Amino acid sequence: MAETLVKGIIEKKAGRTVEAGEIVVVDVDLCYLQDGTGPLTVRQVEKLGADRLVDPERVAVFIDHASPSCHKSLSNDHVTLRDFTRKTGARLYDVGDGVCHQVACEELVKPGQIVIGADSHTCMGGALGALATGMGSTDVAVIMAHGKTWLRVPETLRIHLSGSFKDWVGAKDLILHLIGQIGADGATYRALEFCGTGVTNLTMEDRLTIANMAVECGAKAGLFPSDDTTREYLKSLGREGDYSPVPSGDGPADEEMEIDLGSLEPTVSLPHTVDNTKPVGEVLGLPIQQVVVGTCTNGREGDLALLAKFLRGKKVHPNTRLLIIPASRRVYLNALKEGTMEVLIRAGAAIISPTCGPCMGVHAGILGDGERCLSTQNRNFKGRMGNPESEIYLASPAVAAATALRGCIADPREVL
Repeated sequence: MAETLVKGIIEKKAGRTVEAGEIVVVDVDLCYLQDGTGPLTVRQVEKLGADRLVDPERVAVFIDHASPSCHKSLSNDHVTLRDFTRKTGARLYDVGDGVCHQVACEELVKPGQIVIGADSHTCMGGALGALATGMGSTDVAVIMAHGKTWLRVPETLRIHLSGSFKDWVGAKDLILHLIGQIGADGATYRALEFCGTGVTNLTMEDRLTIANMAVECGAKAGLFPSDDTTREYLKSLGREGDYSPVPSGDGPADEEMEIDLGSLEPTVSLPHTVDNTKPVGEVLGLPIQQVVVGTCTNGREGDLALLAKFLRGKKVHPNTRLLIIPASRRVYLNALKEGTMEVLIRAGAAIISPTCGPCMGVHAGILGDGERCLSTQNRNFKGRMGNPESEIYLASPAVAAATALRGCIADPREVL
């Protein structure tokens, strides 16, 4: 067994032992791009003079950021991407199919793979025991044309988890707590490796949320072992044949930390950096004009079902609008079948087709001057939601639900 998860995956691909800090060239199992960075990647492929992709089955193109398009220039970008997939045979996921990271984990990512995306939150694939990370458009273009990439073997920051969450505390609180503790650059170019007895108490939805935000403390990747939870998740998607075990490392990491899940509290990230975190009790009562639940970070069935627990038979506060964005078409359909969507709509929520939308500040929820939004997304940089004169607060679906009901930041433990 390798010393760390990330070294184990790279060593298997490289066919030899590697050391942290070493530059390696490896085959890439899957690469994908989206409509924000995709057109530039396509142009880079053309500049390389590549007349075909090395393996179209290993390339996926997503139209999810400005989806449906809200401007003719974005529509033209979408035309470029659709034409590219028709010409090359790359997979196309079009408007409404879902956010790239969610759909990739549902359909494409396998344990032990190396996955590269032209988007920083590609690291979400680490929840399945893959080395998944974002790269620039030129790097992704080279992968599409040649099937390989170079990278520096990351050092590892190993997070030992123990215990289990208290009521109304969850994965988002864990990752916000960690980022607040080590800072936005606390894991720069390192791999976060989550291990310990607490990992077995995390659902796959929990792991996806945590891995998704690894990049927010500078990490190259956020990895979980591929275990029985991974197997059951893939089985639920009809993909049990894609399962393979990827155990935690058995050697020393470059740095080790311990977190007791039972010690965590509902946590909020304040403007304008993700590591500006506080326990919810320190920011109670701050008026919030918009609440967003969804995106690739917290737009899955469990997130929406938790929200419905709070809102069943109730109404969103009259001074606050609630936007719901399922992360994929599959999530949307399941939430409809389970009756979750009806509860949310009756409570006053607006349901948006699967998209990145307001998280990117492109459409479907741009804030007005002076407005505050509490969102389950992954970033709260100044202007992130389309208006630098607004403020973004990050929190869990439970805090979002309590806030939507009260019209101000609220503690879910006091509301339900």
